[in-house]
Amino acid sequence: MLAPDDVLLLDVMDTLVVDPFHSGVIPGFFGLSLRELLAQKHPDAWVRFERGELEPAEMLRSFFADGRAFDHAAFERAVRGGYAFVEGVEPLLRELAARGVVMHALSNYPCWYRWIEEELALSRYVAWTFVSCVTGYRKPAPEAYAHAARALGVPPARCVFVDDRAPNVEAAIDAGMRGIVFESAPQLRRALGL
Repeated sequence: MLAPDDVLLLDVMDTLVVDPFHSGVIPGFFGLSLRELLAQKHPDAWVRFERGELEPAEMLRSFFADGRAFDHAAFERAVRGGYAFVEGVEPLLRELAARGVVMHALSNYPCWYRWIEEELALSRYVAWTFVSCVTGYRKPAPEAYAHAARALGVPPARCVFVDDRAPNVEAAIDAGMRGIVFESAPQLRRALGL
C-alpha cells in the first residue's frame, strides 16, 4: 500500500506510544477506574489543553469537574513515567526510516508531547509536525487533515494516515487520504505492504 513517494501521517497515542490515560497509569494515580475518571473529569479541559488553549497549570486546576485538589507534580511524574513505545512499533519505525519513508505525527496531544520526545526520542523516526496543541486542529475535524496536506505541499491522495481510532481514519479517508486503523505493529506492517 505504501508507494515510494507517499507521506506517512501517524497518530501517536496508542498507535506509536502507550497512552498513560488508557493504559491505567492516570486512572490508577487517582485510585479510579477509567470509567470513573471519565465521569469525574472536566468535560472540556483536556480537549482545550490539546488545542493549546490552556496552559498546563490551568488544565491541572480544572482537571476534575468539581475542582478538587491533587498533587500536580506527582501527577505529571506519573504521566511522564507512563510513556513507552507500543509493542513492536519502534523496530517498524526504524525500518521505515531506513527505507526513507517520510513520516510526520498527526496527533491530538498537548504540550506534553515534548515529554514523549525527551523520554523516547520519537523524532529519530517521526517529525512532530502536526500536534494539535501547535496547529489548533484536532482529529477528526476535516481541517486537521487538510492543513497537514497543505503544509506538506502534497495532495491528500499521497498521504497514508494511521490511527488506532476508526473515526479518525474515516475522517482522513473522507479528506482524500488513504487510511489504516492501527491494531498492532505486525498488522500495520502487513497493511503497509512490507
